[in-house]
Order: sequence, then structure tokens, then C-alpha cells
Amino acid sequence: MDVPKVAGGSASAALKQVLDSPEVQRLIADLEATRWTGRPGYPIRTMVGLCLAKSLYAIPTWTRTAALVTEHWQLQRVLGCEGNPPSKWSAYRFAAKLRANAPMVERCIDAVVKGLREKLPSYGTDLAIDASDMPAYANGQRYVYEGGPERNWQTDGDASWGHRSAVATRRGGGFFGFKLQMACCTKTGLPVAWSVETAKANESMFVAPLIDEAKRRGAMAVTCAMDKAYDIGRVYGECAERDCEAIVPLRATGAVVKNEHRPPACEHGVWTFAGSDKKRGASKWRCPTGECKPASTWSRPTGSTR
Repeated sequence: MDVPKVAGGSASAALKQVLDSPEVQRLIADLEATRWTGRPGYPIRTMVGLCLAKSLYAIPTWTRTAALVTEHWQLQRVLGCEGNPPSKWSAYRFAAKLRANAPMVERCIDAVVKGLREKLPSYGTDLAIDASDMPAYANGQRYVYEGGPERNWQTDGDASWGHRSAVATRRGGGFFGFKLQMACCTKTGLPVAWSVETAKANESMFVAPLIDEAKRRGAMAVTCAMDKAYDIGRVYGECAERDCEAIVPLRATGAVVKNEHRPPACEHGVWTFAGSDKKRGASKWRCPTGECKPASTWSRPTGSTR
């Protein structure tokens, strides 16, 4: 098995700091209260630390996470399981326990976000929203056999087929799995709101829920930057309803190529923005010198899909 190798110093110390934080300690106490019968098993603190280690080292599977802890004594010391590290089966069972007690985890996350806002006042003011592909570790063959019918069942019933863009290390195209929909703070690089959906989910459908969740957690969400996939009229409307300014590059449609999306202009120069009317769905533009007759006009946006 290919076991990841990591340095033992700073990462282990960071993991210990997170485990000893009051928010995580409160989560551990809440989870301890749910244990009332059966074998005691591993301490809750150990299992919570195992979950944090999986996230800290960006390990995709519980098998590799358990193997990592088995190999590194410093992680075992931080987790309090020296000589007896948890197995992957223990990790799977604890993951199911976390899903069953999702409200406790949500309260812990809200408390962490509140603490971040107190220490970082700009946290959540400017957001960036995008989706990342998460391939499923299951049989994702799309067809029963080459050239045959499409498979009507999959090993992972929660996953689905979807499309992902190309990056430097791989080609774009279809993949089997999930998508992580996330809103991050552009000033701190920290996540503010997120959700995991199947690969076929349209990412533009999650802009409004992510902004709502960010605001519920106390984020200002004054602006929101997105890529061209979000250049849809509905997205602009959802952002406007939430007093969030959408920053999206326009797709090269016919109107954009003809520069019809730009402000009006005259011999006196480019007209200046003079406000907008949500009910009218139009913006007001004014001649820079006021010499034109009329000196101002209302116009509707003529971008790609608006």
C-alpha cells in the first residue's frame, strides 16, 4: 500500500492545537454524552482527531488515514492512542456517527466561524464561489461492457456522472463522483459555507444557498466572485436579492462580442453610472458633461443571458 509520508513537527502541533480548542472540546463532550451502551471503543477525542488528521493532510480515504497514523508515533501521541491506533473500520463507524449527529458538528462549525469573525473582522466580506470535483472510490464504469448499454446501477448509489473542467494535471470531461460547492473568503482563503452534491448537480443552483448559509454564520457577503459558468441572469438576480454584488466574467456571446454590454457613450465620452432600479430591471446612465439631450437614459443590461 502506498502510505503517505509526512513531516512530524508542525502538522502534529497544529492538530493538537485544534483538538484542544474550546469549540472542538465542546463537540467531544457532546459526542461523549451519546455513548450509553456497548463496548467503549476508542476515545471520542482520538476519533475526532483522526477525522481532523484526514482533513489536515488531505487524505482521500480512511484506509490511508489509518495507515498514516499507524506509521507515525507523533500522531498517535497527539491522538492519545500510542501503540493502539484506530483501524479503518473504526473510522468508518465513527464517520457514520458524525453523520447521525450532524447538528452537533454544525454547532461546532458555527462556533469556529464566530471565533474567526472576532479575530478577523474582514472574514466573509468578499466571497468566491466555485465547485470542485470529488471522484468516487467505487466502480464508476458507465457502460455494462464496451459499446453496450449504459449501466443502471453503481457500487456507490449516492454518486453520479458529471462533467469537470481541465486542469494542468488532467483533461476535462466526464467523471463519476461528487462536487464540492464552496464559498470561501477571498481575503483569508478560509471556507465560509459549503455543501457536497452529486457530480451531475448544476453548480449555479447553489449560489443562493451558499450565500444564505454564509450570512447565517454572520458573514457580510458584500461581493461574490465567480467564473463564467455562473454568467446567468438568475444568479445575478439571486445575488441582488441578498445585497451581494456578483463579480462574473461575461461569456463571449453575440451581444458581448458587439460590445453591447458596455455603458453608452457619446462624443463627450463614456456615460457614468447613475443608479439602478430593481423593479424596472434597468440602470441609469448620465452624459459626463450633461450636454446631451436627454442628459440621462435608462438601459437594460444586454450581457450573455440577461
